[in-house]
Amino acid sequence: MIHAYASHRLFLLAAASGAVLAAAAPAVAQTAPQDAAAAVEDVIVTGTRVPNRSRLDTLSPVDVVSAEDLQNRGTTELAAALAQSVPSLTFQRPAVTDGTDSIRPATLRGLSPDQTLVLVNSTRRHASALVNVNGSVGRGSAAVDLNTIPTGALERIEVLRDGASAQYGSDAIAGVINLRLREAASGGGATFTAGQYYTTVDTARSARDEEDGGALTASAWQGFALGSDGFLTLSAELVSRDPTNRSDLDPRVTPNAVTARFGDPEVNQWTVFANAGKPLGNGWSAYGWAGYQDRDSESAAFPRLATNTNNVPALYPTGFLPLIAINSQDLSVAGGVRGAIGGWDGDFNLVYGRNALDFRTENSLNATYGAASPTSFDSGALIYNQLVLGADLTRQYEVGLHAPLNVAVGLEARREGYEIEAGQPESYNRGPLGGNTALAGGAQGFVGFQPSNEVDEDRTAVGVYLDVEAPVTDKFTVAGAVRFEDYSDFGNSTTGKLSARYDFTPAFALRGSVSTGFRAPSLQQSYFTSTASVVQNGVVVETGTFPATSPVAVVLGAEPLDAETSVNYTLGTVIRLGDFDLTVDAYRIDIEDQIVLSENINRSFSPQVASLLDPLGVQAARFFLNGVDTTTQGVDIVGRYRLGTEAYGDWDFTVAANFNDVEVTRVPTSSSVLNPVPPLFARSRIETIQQGTPDSKVSANADWSYGRWGLTARATYYGDVVQPGSTPANDYSTGAKTVADFEGRFQANERVALAVGVDNAFDEYPDAVPATLNSNGVLGFPFYSPFGFNGRFVYARLSLNW
Repeated sequence: MIHAYASHRLFLLAAASGAVLAAAAPAVAQTAPQDAAAAVEDVIVTGTRVPNRSRLDTLSPVDVVSAEDLQNRGTTELAAALAQSVPSLTFQRPAVTDGTDSIRPATLRGLSPDQTLVLVNSTRRHASALVNVNGSVGRGSAAVDLNTIPTGALERIEVLRDGASAQYGSDAIAGVINLRLREAASGGGATFTAGQYYTTVDTARSARDEEDGGALTASAWQGFALGSDGFLTLSAELVSRDPTNRSDLDPRVTPNAVTARFGDPEVNQWTVFANAGKPLGNGWSAYGWAGYQDRDSESAAFPRLATNTNNVPALYPTGFLPLIAINSQDLSVAGGVRGAIGGWDGDFNLVYGRNALDFRTENSLNATYGAASPTSFDSGALIYNQLVLGADLTRQYEVGLHAPLNVAVGLEARREGYEIEAGQPESYNRGPLGGNTALAGGAQGFVGFQPSNEVDEDRTAVGVYLDVEAPVTDKFTVAGAVRFEDYSDFGNSTTGKLSARYDFTPAFALRGSVSTGFRAPSLQQSYFTSTASVVQNGVVVETGTFPATSPVAVVLGAEPLDAETSVNYTLGTVIRLGDFDLTVDAYRIDIEDQIVLSENINRSFSPQVASLLDPLGVQAARFFLNGVDTTTQGVDIVGRYRLGTEAYGDWDFTVAANFNDVEVTRVPTSSSVLNPVPPLFARSRIETIQQGTPDSKVSANADWSYGRWGLTARATYYGDVVQPGSTPANDYSTGAKTVADFEGRFQANERVALAVGVDNAFDEYPDAVPATLNSNGVLGFPFYSPFGFNGRFVYARLSLNW
């Protein structure tokens, strides 16, 4: 981690890096510009409302990831591919964490997953219905599921690494990810990717060879003309992935054997997307898109041995492994018009999104029904929907500046809804044997949602903004934004942002910004409630999650949720020396009143807690609360060099790094009337925030092409990550690791290309979980690992273009 005295100097690094090269800049100011294709590719729309602004001309740092960048690798998961391309983004692969195994969140700059705003074609994307309540990074968050968008539907992705609440609204504390859909009126393509893990699993107790996780992805897109000037682009993707298992041996059985399934879930999904645009005449055009994904995934809970109290030998003579199956149905529909109105360029759109998660618990039982228990359960559903109306107006004024003053104003009105539906009675209740308190009620592995958990809530929010960008001189540009938002459930918030950039020469510039931000409590955080089987110190504990306003939570110390607030500072340099460019951006993010999920407060804490929880049939309780303050400091460095030669082909080198330090500066205080007062936020939660993501990530990428041949080589270094326990003695870590990927390509003709490759070529794993901290053998490796724990993946890809 970055020491405190050093972290305060990160801003100086941004300026110093540029100053070293500033003196040399005039000598290369007249070098030939980059080719036109590269220049067009770099034009961005995220973080600025000025047209034709490139990523190197921005006032804030923006990463641009093309569709080709996303494709030249083994994974076809958008979130995983994006994390390999953007060093400040982390996509971990949690396991045995219920729904989070299948709906995995991504984090930017080590912050909570829900502190990054996701856009599609510059409009707000809806979040997943899932709230992460178990022990993963991002515990307590409800974030956007990036994997609901197929990579084949995308033209490019822009990642704004700066606070942007004043520009885009709630959630944009860490930054913004803008997914831009493909626009094509003709042509098409298809890719078929097949791969599998070939690895040696070296856990604390044993080593074994595995060939699993077989994956097949078929993706295609086609462009159609709408008349002489419109387009319709259709894309589709089909994915089938087998599960992986990286558990250790279970010492509870003789002989020791693998009894768990710890790894990636089984996934079968299909996705379709459409994107269209058509001029209407008189300077107006219509546009819209729609997408739908159906995903079936199945992960495993902790195993129940034959001797387990909650096993029924008549059903499972040798014990059983409960499986958690989720069917995710994700829908998005958008439409809008653009055109000139009263001297302004207007954009008016309406976007609807819905995510529904249906849960099933398979290969399980309800012990209180004995041998009459079902083994498959409908465990209920979570549903989230969002309707957004947007109106944006931009105009340029000639006011005597170097270039026109750009003014943008707009409005966003949003309605959100959240529902919980109960499962079948056997999934949650106590059957004929329920009088035996040694038996747990409900489906083992994932207890169904009960009628008492059912909710149907909604809220509205309206925001207005003003965004101004002024090129004061040919070298100095300033920008400012202010936004006011009003929510029907918690109040209002006003945020602002001020940015500036000074180009000393065509080759060297300084840029910086200061902004305030906020994130409203999500409906999921405000209203989620359930009873779940949570493993604490190797023991399954029936744990209730309660809304902050519920009587139980209030007695235990909860208060109504309020918005998180933040202040962001950035300072950076931009350097351009011919075909080489370098950006160095230091940042500091202070967050107050972050919303988190409390400790699991056990009935054993005190007789008062026991008397409160026993009538509810749970052994522990938790709830959402404000009160965590954090300071995040770091620096992003991105360097790129392009070299074209006749004799040796074309080369593209990129080196990118993120150094990041997160410190918890305040934890919640309890308003509980109980004596003693239950702890709300203890060590393991604090250390997850501080050490749950890597403090350093450095990637080096080389792309080479010559005639029909191409090669990509990539190495990524990940700093050590700690998966904390309740005490330091129970911590374990990933260790600092470097993962290498290689891909070779051959263009057979204009229409057919072949690629073979290997991700994690040297079969790198995080450090194994020590045997002394793995009494049941389930957790073979830390699932906080920023690069997963599956080992070497070998793949082949066939690409067709027409």
